[in-house]
Amino acid sequence: QVQLAESGGGLVQVGGSLRLSCAVSGSIFGIYVMGWYRQAPGKQRESVATITSGSTNYADSVKGRFTISRDNAKDTVYLQMNTLKPEDTGTYYCNVDSTYIGKKLSYWGQGTQVTVSS
Repeated sequence: QVQLAESGGGLVQVGGSLRLSCAVSGSIFGIYVMGWYRQAPGKQRESVATITSGSTNYADSVKGRFTISRDNAKDTVYLQMNTLKPEDTGTYYCNVDSTYIGKKLSYWGQGTQVTVSS
């Protein structure tokens, strides 16, 4: 029942900014972590940022430039990306990992493309 939909990607020059949004529908049960992943051409998917009720975590490559946040009233997760670099180019995916009654579930959006021109 849980569905995630990303938006906000696009073309941007080096040093520019973008704000990604992830709209969540359905109910998420148990303990869960929400986050953003990205996958560049020819590379593996990697974690960019995660957020729980009490903390956030970032990949070293984006620390100080990206900010993850959530609006529970709107059931939306955001990723503010500043000072973008060419290596930030890729498809960005919203993710939810939950643990409920001994089961681990993972939900993914379809992704939104981010291209940073040099």
